[in-house]
Amino acid sequence: MKLPKEVIEIAKVFNKNNFQIYIVGGAVRDNLLGIPNMDFDFATDALPQDVIKLFKKVVPIGIEHGTVLVLYKGFEFEVTTFRIDGKYSDNRRPDNVTFVRSLKEDLIRRDFTINAFAWDILENKLIDEVNGIEDLNQKIIKAIGDPEERFKEDALRMIRGCRFAAKLNFKIEEKTLEAMQKLNILIKNISAERIRDELIKIMETEKPSIAFEYLRISGLLDHILPELLAGYGVFQNKFHKYDVYYHNLYSCDAAPKDNYIVRFASLFHDIAKPQTKKGKKEECDNEEDNSENSFYNHEIIGEKIAGAILKRLKFSNEEIKKIRHLIRHHMFYYTDQWTDGAVRRFIRKVGLENIQDLFLLRDADRIGNGMKQGIPKAFIDFKDRIQKIIEEDNAFKIEDLDINGYDIMETLNIKPGPIIGEILNHLLEIVLDNPELNKKEILIQETKKYYEAKQKISIL
Repeated sequence: MKLPKEVIEIAKVFNKNNFQIYIVGGAVRDNLLGIPNMDFDFATDALPQDVIKLFKKVVPIGIEHGTVLVLYKGFEFEVTTFRIDGKYSDNRRPDNVTFVRSLKEDLIRRDFTINAFAWDILENKLIDEVNGIEDLNQKIIKAIGDPEERFKEDALRMIRGCRFAAKLNFKIEEKTLEAMQKLNILIKNISAERIRDELIKIMETEKPSIAFEYLRISGLLDHILPELLAGYGVFQNKFHKYDVYYHNLYSCDAAPKDNYIVRFASLFHDIAKPQTKKGKKEECDNEEDNSENSFYNHEIIGEKIAGAILKRLKFSNEEIKKIRHLIRHHMFYYTDQWTDGAVRRFIRKVGLENIQDLFLLRDADRIGNGMKQGIPKAFIDFKDRIQKIIEEDNAFKIEDLDINGYDIMETLNIKPGPIIGEILNHLLEIVLDNPELNKKEILIQETKKYYEAKQKISIL
């Protein structure tokens, strides 16, 4: 491994004080695979209080489990004392840990063989106590020792196994998968927050569909995302190559991996299709007989279903709002007959800040369809029109008007009330069609005209 000089300096400090120190876990695995990974975690026989004495800046982030954070020359290194775990009463975390002096005891308590490597920094050599190198070469995810025992200790490891399969494009070893299928119910003991964090990490892999397929095959998906599983085997129509489930998965794959918001929106964008399916032969379950299926309002119902899922998984209100909004508007249909005013209304409805993500979702939806190649000209034209209108710096929301509520109250000599918002919305509609009218003096005249018309109507 090519290591920063700071890592070697850290190792020399431990060695000088008669302590062992090794790089462990994912950084070793990834470097063996040729994947750059500078996120180093360390294991040592030094106790936490020993590590604290060795360095000036140390944060006790998990000292009860032997972990401290060493701040050294701009780096943050997690250093954990060799340990063995006590009994796992809740399938989530050990009741207690015991610090040990043996690296081997520390390594064999870990989850999968390919995550149990250690690297001797000063000797520059690999330590492999569980034959992980063979599994790495065979590209398999294999639990250390008895897989049932590993998953009973921490049920989240089952989802982690699916994630590593997607991250590395590996297969899950047969006995490990069988144990997952047998014990999938234990995932109910895991907090929503921990499951959410694993799902977000899955979204950062090249092909999340690999992980979700293993979640389905293992039975974990039944407990985590039954709404997604409901689309399995639900044929769409002649315009789609895949059923609803696989279409959602492949759309997710097609979304950018550095944008988990769009990936979740892609995964859930058609999640309501099983509930909204309508066809001439609804009783039939094969693609040919369901060639004319339709799914009216699936984006509206899907927005609500996705919101419920995300709330259950403890996503933030902001994340839920954004993903729901993208799903709600993903079915937009543009033609070159749209006026500039119609384009501005679209921007206003969707939100300028959401335009790019909405197009990313729509692109992912198209690719996940499996039937279409290339970007439609209408989409390219639509993007160009939106960009042109944005560059003209026109008003898209009330705040962009060259007039505000106080101006209206002063002009009409009236007090605050619903009529103020009504007038502002009326003025915005005028400006959306004719941006050149967004001038205070013109808007004041339009305000007077609108108010006078309202007064006449109320008299009648």
